[in-house]
Amino acid sequence: MTLNRVERTLVVSELLFPVSGAVVITDEMTTEQRGLDTVNLADPDTFLEQDLTGYWRYLRASRPVHRHAEIAPGKAFWVLSRHADLLTVYRDTEHFTSERGNLLETLLSGGDSAGGRMLVVTDGERHRQLRRLLSQAFAPRALRVVIDRLQVAVRRLLREAIEAGTCDFAADVAARIPLATICDLLDVPDADRARVLEWTTAAHGPQAALAINDILLYFAGLARQRRDTPHADVVSLLAAGEVAGAPLTDDEVILNCYSLILGGNETTRLSMIGGVLAFAEHPAQWAALRDGDVTVAGAVEEILRWTSPTMYMGRTVVSEVVVNGTRFVPGDVVTLWNVSANHDEEVFTRPEVFDLARTPNPHVTFGHGPHFCLGAHLTRVELTALLEGLRSAVDAVELRGEPVRISSNMLTGYRSLPVALRPRAAGG
Repeated sequence: MTLNRVERTLVVSELLFPVSGAVVITDEMTTEQRGLDTVNLADPDTFLEQDLTGYWRYLRASRPVHRHAEIAPGKAFWVLSRHADLLTVYRDTEHFTSERGNLLETLLSGGDSAGGRMLVVTDGERHRQLRRLLSQAFAPRALRVVIDRLQVAVRRLLREAIEAGTCDFAADVAARIPLATICDLLDVPDADRARVLEWTTAAHGPQAALAINDILLYFAGLARQRRDTPHADVVSLLAAGEVAGAPLTDDEVILNCYSLILGGNETTRLSMIGGVLAFAEHPAQWAALRDGDVTVAGAVEEILRWTSPTMYMGRTVVSEVVVNGTRFVPGDVVTLWNVSANHDEEVFTRPEVFDLARTPNPHVTFGHGPHFCLGAHLTRVELTALLEGLRSAVDAVELRGEPVRISSNMLTGYRSLPVALRPRAAGG
């Protein structure tokens, strides 16, 4: 899409660019005048304090490959915001690697110590073999028992939330569904699940280091037990599995359990919370789902696009390459902003509209290419169970307080969502 000067003129709120009155962005203005360098994407507070809708819209239109200002001496990175460019980099494992990390904290601090050992930060043949091993646990056939338990749990939690009158949907419902499911897959004892929830919740906050350490220590103990007395679960699968003809080390088992417990909980939980908030804010869309005017499958995909819980993923350049006219050199850190690509006007009609009937819906919430999210099917199953439970039991979703955002520079969503779930009339 080629935009002329008038079409690229963008009015940005004072919240994003703190000046008096509106800001009109034109070609003649410098980067500093546009205010781009006032937005620090590495700072969690940026996402708490600012509405970045206008920022992403401007980058997609005029600076799709943007050099972010240094957040410390020598620590700058590239920001990609267009859907097509994200697909290009996600597919390209020849010029871009995940093994040096996929989060800004690790990418800008010398690399990820789990590189080459944890699935999400492993590339090449070892990645393919480790993914093949783990995929056994996420196959639809293997998930049958887990799904049966999931559906029972969803109905119970919704019934309790409806009976309570007002609930914090984030804590009382959404926090319990994906965690219970991933704990079923890992066969975490019931007595330990409250602690695991506490740790995973804290793993992206100010006490992250302590929480991560607790998770790693916990799964180290669980892995030792499963090596001696294996169960029908993912921990046992890893403990008994082989990659490249050799057993996984204790560290590899522990790190992949850690990755699954965080990835399997956070993304799904935040999608659920954001979806219910969207229903409260867009009652006509909720009514369309409730009354069967749109499909649950379509609603799941739009919630995933709309919420985009994992805002970005990162890569490191390993050999010189050109993307959208910009040359990257070895060592460059490149961040792929799903939250922007999922609103790309070139791909989505009226992307600013929450539309449960949207089709096609080629969002990149799960990434793309070789590192496409291993748990995508499970997340869709969990969201489906929630939506089916909601539309069978709930007439209306009403806000009962101010939603509270999480603090993160990678994940986006809410940690508190006070709502009232109004029950459907019998036979309704």
